Amino acid sequence: MDLLLWRHAEAVDGSPDHTRELTPRGLKQARRMARWLEDNRPKNLKVLVSPTLRTRQTATAFTDEFEIVSSLGPEGNVADILAATGWPEGNGAALVVGHQPALGRLCALLLSGSEADWTIKKGALWWFTNRVREGETQTVLRAVIPSELA
Repeated sequence: MDLLLWRHAEAVDGSPDHTRELTPRGLKQARRMARWLEDNRPKNLKVLVSPTLRTRQTATAFTDEFEIVSSLGPEGNVADILAATGWPEGNGAALVVGHQPALGRLCALLLSGSEADWTIKKGALWWFTNRVREGETQTVLRAVIPSELA
């Protein structure tokens, strides 16, 4: 299974939090990453998105075919992401467009074995693959792409 974690692009400050829009810079970040994803996307990719406006705008730069998952909102946690995606047993690939701190905490868990407060830059994408080698389940970091390098 492939798991892609995409932090929403830069958004305006303010409240209510769920209605914050992307800034002009955020829209550029989202479009750049969307082009990279289009060129590099895994097969059978399902896109799961937080219900906030900024995550929906980020995802829309890539596709209009996504599922809004309420548990992926700003209050969500690592367990919510794992449940929504089916990682690591699921088939195909899942792209989550979500928020800090849950995305960073999941990256820490997948790479170090425990949750920690790691930061993912706005608009960046982390790509993991799960595989079994000689009976051992392994998590492989395939890519970390900041939006400015996409």
